[in-house]
Amino acid sequence: MKRLFAIASALLVLAISAGCAYTPYGPAQMGWTTLFDGTDLNNFTRLGDGNWRLQDGYAQADLAGAGSSFLVTKKSYKDFQLRAEFWVDPSANSGIFIRCTNPKEVGTKTAYEVNIYDTRPDPSYGTGAIVDVAKVDPMPRAGNQWNTMEIIAQGPRMTVIFNGKVTVDGVQDTKFGAGPIALQYGGGVVKFRKVEIKPL
Repeated sequence: MKRLFAIASALLVLAISAGCAYTPYGPAQMGWTTLFDGTDLNNFTRLGDGNWRLQDGYAQADLAGAGSSFLVTKKSYKDFQLRAEFWVDPSANSGIFIRCTNPKEVGTKTAYEVNIYDTRPDPSYGTGAIVDVAKVDPMPRAGNQWNTMEIIAQGPRMTVIFNGKVTVDGVQDTKFGAGPIALQYGGGVVKFRKVEIKPL
């Protein structure tokens, strides 16, 4: 399995360096499962006071003053490849938390946060970074456009790909081994329209 992961990662890096657009397999191929496709939130539990709702084929939250809230998967995941399509306004604070060891208290002390936060005061852990684990330089911008975030986690190794560009390249950390995935609303306008996962 490690060898397959290494080969897949190498092919991905080659494709990106060659200027090719990388498109992962759809859910009907190679073991992908759709967690969200705009029709229902049956695979998630809501946590916090955000006004998550279905609207025009996506899940949206935009309640000012609600504080952080989450859509937390009902299932737990250890090693996986995740792909999410999302839109945020320029001031939004969002993220994708993985391996949440306490699904009732999601945060950077209990999970890894792959950040979506263009205006974070410390941009080194802004959009495309894993907060307190892997910095990003330069930080890409997500505001006012549809984006794709891909996260590969296998054992201690994690890779993040934002709009086809690697922002975290195989960083290793062992704090959190498995747990649900959580989509965050922390401020501004946040929309997710598709989330797929493939166990590794």
